[in-house]
Amino acid sequence: MADWFVKLQNALPQHGLSRAIGKLGSSKNDFIKRTFIEQFARAYKVNMAEAERSHLGDYESFNDFFTRALKPGARTISQRPDAVVCPADGAISQLGSIQGDTLLQAKGHRYSLTGLSGSLSAGFADGEFITVYLAPKDYHRVHLPFAATLTHTLAIPGALFSVNQSTEAGIEGLFCRNERLVCRFDTAFGPMLVVFVGAMIVASIETVWPEQTSPYRQEVLTNHDQTPFSFAKGDEIGRFLLGSTVVCCFPPGAVKLKKELRAGTRVRMGESLGDLIQ
Repeated sequence: MADWFVKLQNALPQHGLSRAIGKLGSSKNDFIKRTFIEQFARAYKVNMAEAERSHLGDYESFNDFFTRALKPGARTISQRPDAVVCPADGAISQLGSIQGDTLLQAKGHRYSLTGLSGSLSAGFADGEFITVYLAPKDYHRVHLPFAATLTHTLAIPGALFSVNQSTEAGIEGLFCRNERLVCRFDTAFGPMLVVFVGAMIVASIETVWPEQTSPYRQEVLTNHDQTPFSFAKGDEIGRFLLGSTVVCCFPPGAVKLKKELRAGTRVRMGESLGDLIQ
């Protein structure tokens, strides 16, 4: 099944299909948006009780619904000063040590940090990483794990394979092949990476600062040093139109992830993933 699924995605017009669905998702036509929203909410059992706008009819389009905000207090941001918090709702795909320049993608598969983040990869060899997969039913805004200042972004064009257990096990270097936005921050413990990884049907990656919106036509490095954007722990930094994956990387000797975290563990934005190493 995994081989068949991978071959199918290789044959599909990934970008054309994703952008076509993205256009439908942005439609304000009452029939289109109502059909998309109601069918999706029913199929994935979306919890609207925690949404800022709890009625399905309150949304201008499917994309507006998909990137819905939460009610104040729906998530608690850990206030312990040394806590590093989860950037998104979802499930942990993998986590652990960066072995030299490589990270674990799935059992038997590793990929290159340099391949993932290009020129922004310096300073993370032998550090720690955590990968969070956002399922369709999840809240799809991404938040900052620790107080930080944005210094650089790198938009990287690529494929749009879906991201799930089948493709992680069947596609070598999956995250290095998909479209992605690499965000490098300065923190009290050193540099930090937050990487938005696009996927099949992901119509857009958006940020709260001015940034080109995907699809990315060419690799673009942006230096934000002259106009830095500073954020508190837990601040929203971006969102996916339809879901994918966020990879966070920390430098060596900076962060100790919780021992009880495992691949498959469900996590929620704002909960502690670990602590700074004193």
